[in-house]
Amino acid sequence: MSISRPSLPSQVTFNRALSRRGFLASSAVAALCCTGARPIKERSTAQIAITLDLEMSANFPAWEDTHWNFEKGNLNDATKAYSVEAGRRVKQAGGYIHYFCVGRVLEQPDVSWLTELAKDGHPIGNHTYDHVNVLATQTQDLQFRFQRAPWLIEGMTTEQVIRENVRLTTMGLKHRAGIDNRGFRTPGGFSDGLTGREDIQQLLLDAGFRWVSSKYPPHANSEAMKEPSADVYADIVAKQKDAQPFIYPTGLIEIPMNPISDIGAFRTGRWELEWFLEAIERCVNWAIENKAVFDFLAHPSCLGYRDPDFRAVELICSLVKNSQGKAQLATLDEIADTVV
Repeated sequence: MSISRPSLPSQVTFNRALSRRGFLASSAVAALCCTGARPIKERSTAQIAITLDLEMSANFPAWEDTHWNFEKGNLNDATKAYSVEAGRRVKQAGGYIHYFCVGRVLEQPDVSWLTELAKDGHPIGNHTYDHVNVLATQTQDLQFRFQRAPWLIEGMTTEQVIRENVRLTTMGLKHRAGIDNRGFRTPGGFSDGLTGREDIQQLLLDAGFRWVSSKYPPHANSEAMKEPSADVYADIVAKQKDAQPFIYPTGLIEIPMNPISDIGAFRTGRWELEWFLEAIERCVNWAIENKAVFDFLAHPSCLGYRDPDFRAVELICSLVKNSQGKAQLATLDEIADTVV
């Protein structure tokens, strides 16, 4: 999918003396006004979030592993171990990871690793129970599991399935793990987020969420297994300005996922780790320079095999540490607090 870029209102003019940072901020405000979203206040420092989606990922560890599409919550031991160690390292660096849990994870025999993460201060968010597509308009488009076993949702509308998936995850986290979920991330990222889907925005507001992480701007990528060109890197960095928080007209806060994700790099592009690290460094540096937000999106089920030494997480923590106070590690809750 591609993002249509609205033209700026005719009354908006730009002073040629604007700094580069001021130009970017003005452009972002104008674009948001065109979509009906509310502009937000300027932040004093960059906020860098590390977020991990707790689910299994098709094509990892082996390319032919596609059964995970039907077993998103069946986390293997390697994925759980990576999640825990990543949390330990980020906390040691002075921050927290914001995790998003697929509800079916809570059906596993042991969830003590998840409760320990929460006790250590890491927020755990809602990622739906079955990893459903919240923008689906037909039940067959909700999730692979329901294509194979349609009787599980027989007689339910698409909206009812989505609402129940959200509710069950909230209940499961509380009853099985003693966790009050913190925020909501949609399975999959959408080029326009929830723009134009006030029904889903309201569904989440009704479920008690004040913010969502649903937008993932489309960006250039390399041909599979080919090193990204300078143009590809430049486009990914340029798309950071399209991945900044805003407020939908309904009042729901959007905190986008910033490109490039581990799935975009290691599945779509079949990248080498060094190429991924290069992209991360460029994007985080852009966020620091522009006092912006960078929401690093990754999956332990993928990253654990492609980055077993936690180099991406360590790199992000190092860039924040060396920013001389220009950036801070933040959870999505903390980012949401600065939006309003």
